[in-house]
Amino acid sequence: MDIKLKIEGMMCPKCEARCKKALEAVAGVEKAEVSHQEGSALVTGTDLDTAALKAAVEEAGYKVLA
Repeated sequence: MDIKLKIEGMMCPKCEARCKKALEAVAGVEKAEVSHQEGSALVTGTDLDTAALKAAVEEAGYKVLA
């Protein structure tokens, strides 16, 4: 299962790494491909909880757009 998130506030590779780490800590996530240039993340895993992914990104200091 893949979920694509639109993320606002990432400015550099460090932001990318921070989001990636936060997303990959969520239960069920196998990998997260994050791009600060595109302002997005593609999350792959099983039984993914969109609310949990959004909360992880926001806790890392970024905003998930609807």
